Amino acid sequence: MARSIRPDAVLIQAVIAGALSFAHLHDLAAAAGQTGWKAWAYPVSVDLLLVAAWRRLRTDGPSRLAWCWFLIALFASLGANVATAGFLDLDHPPAWLRFGVAGWPALAFLGGTLLAHAPTSATGRDRVSVASAPAAPAPQPGIEPAPAPPAVEDTPAALPPATAATPVPAALVSHARKVAADHQARTGTRIDTDTLRTRLGVPAPLADAIAAQLT
Repeated sequence: MARSIRPDAVLIQAVIAGALSFAHLHDLAAAAGQTGWKAWAYPVSVDLLLVAAWRRLRTDGPSRLAWCWFLIALFASLGANVATAGFLDLDHPPAWLRFGVAGWPALAFLGGTLLAHAPTSATGRDRVSVASAPAAPAPQPGIEPAPAPPAVEDTPAALPPATAATPVPAALVSHARKVAADHQARTGTRIDTDTLRTRLGVPAPLADAIAAQLT
């Protein structure tokens, strides 16, 4: 199916402006002493440098290098349009114009080389590294992934078993026997555990252990 070609006002305007700028650069180069094919090569060089700098700005983002050569090429194109509008006597061009036109090829070659071999931006390198990174293998149908190992829980270490009886120093047992004998002599009854604990001033577990040894 053939696509219909519709006239675009912006495209037509761009073609007209490019043709006029191309002709002005040719006329300026011819007036500065560049004859034959060399006069036609100048506008090609200026326009290509302008396009290369603009492409670098669009692809890699703003940079001093791209902006510098874009402004240089724009100044050369705009300067040719203004110079051919009657501001300069092209029949007797000034020396600085001849100097500028003669030095343009070397300047354009330097700009084109720097734009072509300038390092890419960090964003471009990041995109390349991400694209070259190996992708995770896709799961195969019918094969279940291996279950993850169970998590090992931190269990506290086993506590040593509690002692069956609280150890009682022999001296404390001997003193308790004297207290018990004194209590029985005064009251006529055996001393109970609470009274023994009070007389000795010891904790209840220790008093129980002493009472067990007095029986």
